[in-house]
Amino acid sequence: MQINVVLADDHPALVAGVKYALDSVKTIQVTGTAHNSSEIVELLDSVPCDVLVADYAMPNGAYGDGIALFSYLRRRYPDLKIVVFTTVDNPAIVREVARLGVHSYVNKTDDLDRLISAIHAVYAHAVYFPDEAVRPDLSKRSTGERLELSKREVEVVRLYVSGMSIGEIAKKLNRSKQTISSQKVTAMRKLGIVRDAELFRYAWEMGLGGAGSVPAAAGPVTRVVY
Repeated sequence: MQINVVLADDHPALVAGVKYALDSVKTIQVTGTAHNSSEIVELLDSVPCDVLVADYAMPNGAYGDGIALFSYLRRRYPDLKIVVFTTVDNPAIVREVARLGVHSYVNKTDDLDRLISAIHAVYAHAVYFPDEAVRPDLSKRSTGERLELSKREVEVVRLYVSGMSIGEIAKKLNRSKQTISSQKVTAMRKLGIVRDAELFRYAWEMGLGGAGSVPAAAGPVTRVVY
């Protein structure tokens, strides 16, 4: 898995610092950096991008910033996953960008592990709003009909979504690959999940995380709503 990311912020030092951090994550590739909305659009039209990480306030671009920019991007690039990375913590703004279809909203004052988690989550088609203070009131999937997973199945799912392969999990838990694969399949069957993307979505919703090979899971992982 390689997630192509474009970073956008009007502070070059911040862009350089975040890019340095993301470059250390083996599942993330920064394909370009931008400092305003004009440069964002130029990049999105010329480089591969799965996830755009952009500040809320970026003046001087031809396409504006804030709500106007994200509304435009959602119309022009409907399949693009967007993570807003900002110091703006107004709940009304969070609700509005969520209404537009923005997939995540992360505060710059948080640990960068939150941003890394957000990138992995939105790539897996989840919606990641980790800050309780500004989280929008989104509908939550009912979990009442799910069959309960065993402790080992939960552990396998946790390690898998943290970025570990079946072989790595087997080695860590001192089990055979066949056993780990069977436990993953059983967990997915209990949850009514068919695809790995849905497993990631479930894991983020339930707050599962772990110290696997992807740094995204190294820090605290909070419940995701979608």
